Amino acid sequence: MIIYNVTCNMHLSTAEEWLNWMKTEHLPEVMATGCFLEFKILRLLNNDADDEGVNYAIQYTCESLETLERYRRDFGPALMQKTAAKYGESVLAYRSVLEIIQ
Repeated sequence: MIIYNVTCNMHLSTAEEWLNWMKTEHLPEVMATGCFLEFKILRLLNNDADDEGVNYAIQYTCESLETLERYRRDFGPALMQKTAAKYGESVLAYRSVLEIIQ
């Protein structure tokens, strides 16, 4: 199993609206691609850099690297563009891929 982790950093003033948008619009669109089995929303608790920012990690679980690559090729660019159009540089995203060992 593969975890596609997207960590997002934003100012506190953006966080509540962004989280609502994620839950009501973006995550349903991502899950509708059929590429992921489930997702989790996590809030990072170690915001050492400053007290005005917040970080969330969205972890999507998929069956294989091939499935993730299909998502990245066929769906990811349009969904990332939609997010960029809505939030610009006010939300910064960092992506990583992890393999579940046990």
